[in-house]
Amino acid sequence: MLVSNNLSTLLKRYHNSFASVIDLSFNDDEVFVFDFSERNNELNSFDIDNIDQFSDYVKTKLHQYKCKIGAGGYLENRIIYKRSKHFGEGNNSRIIHLGVDLWVDAYTRIISPIDGIIHSFQVNDNYGDYGPTIILEHQIEEEKFYTLYGHLSLKSLEGKSQGMKISKGEIFAELGDKNENGFWAPHLHFQVMTDMLGKNGDFPGVVSLDELDFYKSICPDPNLILNLKKLRL
Repeated sequence: MLVSNNLSTLLKRYHNSFASVIDLSFNDDEVFVFDFSERNNELNSFDIDNIDQFSDYVKTKLHQYKCKIGAGGYLENRIIYKRSKHFGEGNNSRIIHLGVDLWVDAYTRIISPIDGIIHSFQVNDNYGDYGPTIILEHQIEEEKFYTLYGHLSLKSLEGKSQGMKISKGEIFAELGDKNENGFWAPHLHFQVMTDMLGKNGDFPGVVSLDELDFYKSICPDPNLILNLKKLRL
């Protein structure tokens, strides 16, 4: 779709103007790129259904490579979603990840990369879902788009209202722990959309292979905003 191409071009033009989305100081060498596809044989060494074992794996890799943050996932075909029926089963299962995940500690504070308003928010409480979620609406030049922040704390939704202004660089949320973030090791799911498709407080972050072409056309690479060197396609 032309809309996504237009936004991608615009985000590339402004890529040096965005604030970091997490309140954490790090350099390019302190980013570890995770692989949660079937290519990673290490995923067979522990029970991915066990949140504590999954969390330990993430922490161990970050410590091993002396990294402050784990990242990755855009358009990755992931096996980790097989742990939850929320993502479907069989040939129609949702396995392609549309966002970028940032693996950091629970309660890490979340920052808006650009001026915007709160489009919507809610708790998506299926097992393996986003948990508390906030979606911001932005505009650059003539292009309107949205950013989604999933796996937040319940506290992040307190005092929020639709249409509330959120400034670039403003801390507006924090990551949740495993008991409130959709039952995951702590991380931020960050996603960009050109069209909300009439949805509020939620948007598909994982799709089936049959759906990929459509959703890829309205969900450009989030790294156009994150600007992480190791994730550049």
